[in-house]
Amino acid sequence: MTEFHLTGAALWERMNRAVEKVQERLEKTARTLEAVGIPYCIIGGNAVRAWVAQKDEAAVRTTRDVDILLRRSDLPAAIAAMQEAGFVYRHSAGMDMFLDHHDSKARDAVHVLMACERVRETDLMAAPDVDDSVIVDSHRTLSLPALIRMKLNVFRRKDQMHLIDMLDVGLIDASWVHDLPPELAPRLQELLDNPE
Repeated sequence: MTEFHLTGAALWERMNRAVEKVQERLEKTARTLEAVGIPYCIIGGNAVRAWVAQKDEAAVRTTRDVDILLRRSDLPAAIAAMQEAGFVYRHSAGMDMFLDHHDSKARDAVHVLMACERVRETDLMAAPDVDDSVIVDSHRTLSLPALIRMKLNVFRRKDQMHLIDMLDVGLIDASWVHDLPPELAPRLQELLDNPE
């Protein structure tokens, strides 16, 4: 049986530091790509956090990594810029990522998804383009409609939870079902019918 070996200030510091490291990685990535003019877009849990925070900061979940969208044609320039900024590029298990250093784990990374391409063979649609974004605090963040389509497209359990969070704070509701592509609409309806 696993027991707590960290308590008190050490435990709280470790919990807070985990959140701070993700935010620092996100900020450094955005600054690096913006400095060299590479179009990118923040996606995944950080995009959900940005949108949910617009409605209710108490509903914002933490996330353990940074996900960005890049065009494949911009990947070589992004690799050069990110390496210059101190990141370590790795391609592993079909995924492009930037690690903080050589000993970092894949979960402590910037994961790159390719715009306008299917991420997995099972995806119903291709990922959106980086232009389908808005500027949030000077960083490109996936637009709400594109984020919802992307989450419905992948539809893993964590994507479902992100969608439920957005439903809970009123970012999306039943009216969105009619505006979605026909292959995605049943997935949102499923969450509306069974939010638990």
